[in-house]
Amino acid sequence: MSTAEPDLAGPAEGSGRGYVGGMNSHHRAPAAIQLPVQLPVPPSLETVHRAYLEELGPEERAALMSWAGFTTTFATVRGITYSIRHGKGPFRNLSVGGAHLHHYMWGIAMLSGVGAVAVHGSDSHRRHPAVALSYGVALALIVDEFALLLDLDDVYWTKQGRVSIDLGIGLVAVGGTTLAALPMLQRLFRRPAPSPTPSPAPAPAR
Repeated sequence: MSTAEPDLAGPAEGSGRGYVGGMNSHHRAPAAIQLPVQLPVPPSLETVHRAYLEELGPEERAALMSWAGFTTTFATVRGITYSIRHGKGPFRNLSVGGAHLHHYMWGIAMLSGVGAVAVHGSDSHRRHPAVALSYGVALALIVDEFALLLDLDDVYWTKQGRVSIDLGIGLVAVGGTTLAALPMLQRLFRRPAPSPTPSPAPAPAR
């Protein structure tokens, strides 16, 4: 009695029950689950302003404005100075009657104005953010050219020495600004607590 061999070819074409790779064709592999990717969203200006007012006191806000003014002015003046020395950009030295006007002069004039407000101004004027900002800007203008005020030797004021001084002052300025704004930054970049995942509904009884 002959033994019937199994039909390895599967059902005939068009029957809808063919086997593909050992798996029935109507059983498909489950689709990959795509989880939503949440990218960090930068805070709005309104959020930053609210954190500035609520997280910082009057003294802390004044310190932040001074550090921010110093850092921004120092970086801007250094960039303009390097562009003038290399002949790039639209900036040129400011001279009157053949005499070069150094920007530490503007810094001294601004500090004089800040001092006048501190001595003769009212309490509301002294606490105005523009006073703290002007103080930082004036210091940056003076510090950038303090070698001319101290009459340092040209050997000290070499190109390599100037670059290292710029980096040192820049790092101090950025560090001071960051520390002054730390309470506000902590609030702005604080991650919100993850929302609780709802538990799946129980399967209906059969």
